[in-house]
Amino acid sequence: MTTLLVSQSNYERHQTPDGHPERSDRIRVVEEALADERFGSLKRMDAVSVDLALADLVHGPNYLERLRTARPAEGIGQLDSDTFVSSGSLDVAATGLGGALSALEAVVLGEANNAFCAIRPPGHHAEIDTAMGFCLVNTIAVVARQAQRLHGAERVAIVDFDVHHGNGTQDIFKDDPSVFYVSTHQFPLYPGTGAASERGVGNILNLPLPARTDGDAARAVYRDVVVPALDAFAPDLLLISAGFDADYRDPLADLLWAPDDFAWITEQLMQVAARRCSDRIVSLLEGGYDLDGVAEGAARHVDALMGNAGP
Repeated sequence: MTTLLVSQSNYERHQTPDGHPERSDRIRVVEEALADERFGSLKRMDAVSVDLALADLVHGPNYLERLRTARPAEGIGQLDSDTFVSSGSLDVAATGLGGALSALEAVVLGEANNAFCAIRPPGHHAEIDTAMGFCLVNTIAVVARQAQRLHGAERVAIVDFDVHHGNGTQDIFKDDPSVFYVSTHQFPLYPGTGAASERGVGNILNLPLPARTDGDAARAVYRDVVVPALDAFAPDLLLISAGFDADYRDPLADLLWAPDDFAWITEQLMQVAARRCSDRIVSLLEGGYDLDGVAEGAARHVDALMGNAGP
């Protein structure tokens, strides 16, 4: 199993206020964890920037211009109560998108079986016309569209195990049966969407979890509901919005998952990918705001992608 790690060297240029949960230290600790010798066989790549106009594939016609207008020449501008943009933020977003698209190309061309992209800012809350929830551009949605446009993927599945519902990804694909979006998330919790009744055109599967849901209960949901649903959809490509804020230590939520739970879920998704789409998985970092939690969760996720998750 060949796993690609895509890193982003300019991640610190997206600045948020002191004390903000979505800070550059998140990427630093993930990179430190993945520098351990057990990850020595990873294939590694530095993300390169792409034209951020690719965001027009999933966002409204004036969306990028509004982000550019809000971007300050220096300091930090505010888009809503918790979403910020600094002078370098759009360059960081363009590099994160470039890294994700490079990972996609490597996987579809067979240069790697799967890939994990340690990038920021996260993206799954960014709706068609609204930046929110720390997110500026919905990177995973752009990757899905490019997989369809350039790489012949007719059916793309997106699995989102971030503790917060990916309202932006749902908003973008809710009327598109060629993209199957599955989300497990704490409910009720920010952003307030993600009820089981929200089904799009039958292509949305929301699995809300109550506070204090532990890893055993989460595993049952994936085993009994998520995996059969993915098998039935039979995707050509599997994308993962990999948030690690369901970790029991995370300050923004109240689920009780352990790092090994992320490894187990990843293994289940890999088994689906082996059956349905020639192992092809591209995973993008989303949330995770306890530094130990995001580092350990990401490490166990990559362990599993490499085939080293253990029992």
